Amino acid sequence: MTSHVRNPTKLADPSERELSHIPFPRQHPLFGNTLDMLREPLVFNRHCLKTLGEVYRLRIMGQWRVALTDADAVEYVLTDPDRLFSNALGWNTVAEVFPNGLMVRDFDDHRAHRRIMQAAFRKPALDSYLSLMAPMFEELVRSWPTGNPFAFYPAIKDLSLRIGVNSFMGLPVDSNEAARLNRALTDEITAVFTPIRKPLPFTALRRGLKARSRLVERFGQLIEERRNGEGQDFFSRMCRSRDEDGNGWSDDEIVDHFNFLMMAAHDTTASSLTTMVWALSENPDWQERVASEVQDLGDRPFAPEMLDAMPVTACVFKEALRIMPPVQVIPRKALRAFEWKGTKIPAGALVSAQVALVMRSDRYFTDPDEFDPDRFSENRAEDRSHRFAWMPFSGGAHKCIGMHFAEMQIKAFIHALLRRYRVVASGDRPVSWQRLPISKPRGGLPILLEPRPQN
Repeated sequence: MTSHVRNPTKLADPSERELSHIPFPRQHPLFGNTLDMLREPLVFNRHCLKTLGEVYRLRIMGQWRVALTDADAVEYVLTDPDRLFSNALGWNTVAEVFPNGLMVRDFDDHRAHRRIMQAAFRKPALDSYLSLMAPMFEELVRSWPTGNPFAFYPAIKDLSLRIGVNSFMGLPVDSNEAARLNRALTDEITAVFTPIRKPLPFTALRRGLKARSRLVERFGQLIEERRNGEGQDFFSRMCRSRDEDGNGWSDDEIVDHFNFLMMAAHDTTASSLTTMVWALSENPDWQERVASEVQDLGDRPFAPEMLDAMPVTACVFKEALRIMPPVQVIPRKALRAFEWKGTKIPAGALVSAQVALVMRSDRYFTDPDEFDPDRFSENRAEDRSHRFAWMPFSGGAHKCIGMHFAEMQIKAFIHALLRRYRVVASGDRPVSWQRLPISKPRGGLPILLEPRPQN
């Protein structure tokens, strides 16, 4: 297909002099604020907000990033009414490993590609994915051990990838493809966030780029048969996708988009499912409320009409992601100079929309550090205190295209898990989390499954 507006390809970082008026916290002589952000980004950014104000800068992985910290600022950056911000240049390290994916496209070019991809996320397509996923959740959850603790995070990563191989690629769930994909995707993700940005021998970036080459070759082999077939898996639908004007993608574009989506869906889904199970294990009263909702659905197989019958599950899911969103900070790069609340921000500045900070702010949420799913109930609706108070799926033109798919997947999984088991916390408490680049529990989140009495 032909893009209408090309993505910006390069823009120099502003000089130290151009940023000198923006306050910053104490710096490590070698690492700047990188270690602060890796240790406890929420605690660190709260400290910066309190001591430096709503606009400050941090030096992370050798680059200055201007932090914007309230919901108005997040709304301005993500909706981008003045077409100021490049997503592609903001996620520059992602673009190195996943070039031309939907997330690293801008403006009309992004819109044109998203219109084609939307066909793979319409309700009939989502229903077909659910028909593939739900029985597999039931089968794979039954294979987990009971009565003995196990690490949930690696188990759910394996499960989500196996299901992805089937519902995304149309391959058997027990295919050896899953293990190979897992290794390759892990190498790609590690390469995105490694500090060494040259593909030197034995570096993570070099391993990631080699993994990309293997995946590109494998996905390319599948295109012709999927384009001419009638498969209901995600990849088959992508190969056949067209927008309202009949535009589709070239083979290279299909491969680029699918490689990125496999990574994004795999890692963020594993993070979200882990956060949900952590929340249920830490809050047994809420777990029983969700389990009661699941039991009320009966013993029949999970189906699309059940999704709207799980409002308690939806509130717990939203609260879990408010407390621990998969992505803590959303970056952009300013293509032109602009001003925010009296602070001039120069062209070329990397800008960070502090979404995790906003979702823990008492401006928008009562007792924001407390786990309280009722805040999402109709009579309270704290997430509507500002249209960007709750945005774990980002917002604006780049709002996650798979948001409804993610909620559908969460509900199908919780249905499979809680109709059969009670989840009990195990291991050290409180759970320690690694929040960057994708939220995940240190130690893998040990849990224990207890069988529920079956009617």
